[in-house]
Amino acid sequence: MDIAVEGGAIAAIAPRVPAEAPVELEAEGRLVSPAFVDPHIHLDKVEVFPLLPPNRTGTLSEAIELLHRTKRAASVEEIAARAGAVIRRAVAAGTTFIRTHVDVDTVGGLRPLEGVARARAEHADLCEIQIVAFPQEGIERDPGTEDLMREAMERGADVVGGMPHWERTPDASQRHVDVCLDLAVRHDADVDMHIDETDDPRSRTLEVLIDATESYGWGGRVAAGHVCAMAGWDDGYAADMVARAASAGVALITNPCTNLLLQGRMDNEPRRRGLLRVKEALAAGVVVGCGQDCVNDAFYPFGAADQLQVALVLAHAAQLSTPSEIAAALRMVRHDAARILRLERYGVAEGSQADLVVLDAEDLHEALRYQVPRRWVIRRGRVAAETVTGRRLHREPMADAAADA
Repeated sequence: MDIAVEGGAIAAIAPRVPAEAPVELEAEGRLVSPAFVDPHIHLDKVEVFPLLPPNRTGTLSEAIELLHRTKRAASVEEIAARAGAVIRRAVAAGTTFIRTHVDVDTVGGLRPLEGVARARAEHADLCEIQIVAFPQEGIERDPGTEDLMREAMERGADVVGGMPHWERTPDASQRHVDVCLDLAVRHDADVDMHIDETDDPRSRTLEVLIDATESYGWGGRVAAGHVCAMAGWDDGYAADMVARAASAGVALITNPCTNLLLQGRMDNEPRRRGLLRVKEALAAGVVVGCGQDCVNDAFYPFGAADQLQVALVLAHAAQLSTPSEIAAALRMVRHDAARILRLERYGVAEGSQADLVVLDAEDLHEALRYQVPRRWVIRRGRVAAETVTGRRLHREPMADAAADA
């Protein structure tokens, strides 16, 4: 098929579109997909090494200690530079839509927000970025953060974040959620919280968030990220929460790379995976997204800001292996992630925004399996990135003769 683009949108899709255009790309039968969407990443924390020593124990406690050192020392310029490097890498890998959580607390103040906002402005031609004001240190646990959250929303944050399970008591967790929902209503903003990112099965703030979503009438505008404790919940309670999330319009975002590595470290075998119940959520009709989360920071020393790689990790971690399940994994970094970000005109159809990735594959299964190159990445009808690769096998002469025979 030919795809004609005009004014940043797809104007026509047909076997042959006669047109004179300043740029014509010969895709040679390659697969064209809507560009990838990353619904959960921390651009203020990325690529902190070798600026800091590595997390030598691999534990959450040491990661938090290193995080505090980073936030105290990092300048706006340094944050913008690190974030920009990862944004460019993400775009080259086919992602042109990102939702990033940015720490707002009394440790780093609003410097992380300023740095990521600067990187967003510097890369507006390449990528659309939503900034989540994220109270990493808690709200009641970190006095002064509530005022900083209000200021962050006034200074360019798009989405209200939260982390209620980090508070010290259930009542404080409830107040944390209420503060965030009040702020979201005041700014007509979506909500995207870190929820129950712990191995402790007693952590149950997803229920608090669902209750608040229903109470505030904010269904369809709320997402719960991580929900690692769900791996330890009993089956009945987990099923109830999944069903209620579907009914209330609370999306779930899983971050398999970081949580597979970080969660369950204190477990004996069998070890918990630290993932929310992906198959059950899909079966219940919950909108599920999948994010990179961390890139080479104190929590996770890997990460390539590549959503095709993240989808492959998820397929293994959540045991998504049937054709419909593989398709679901790919929706979680494309169409379903786009629903969470409430992107308009997303897709490959006439009238859609022309954010596309041309994959060196004939179908999505092949693209996922081989992690194929992204030949071109198109942002609003303009080539934003291209990748040219080559591969050649050097055979011995006898091997060549045997192959010919």
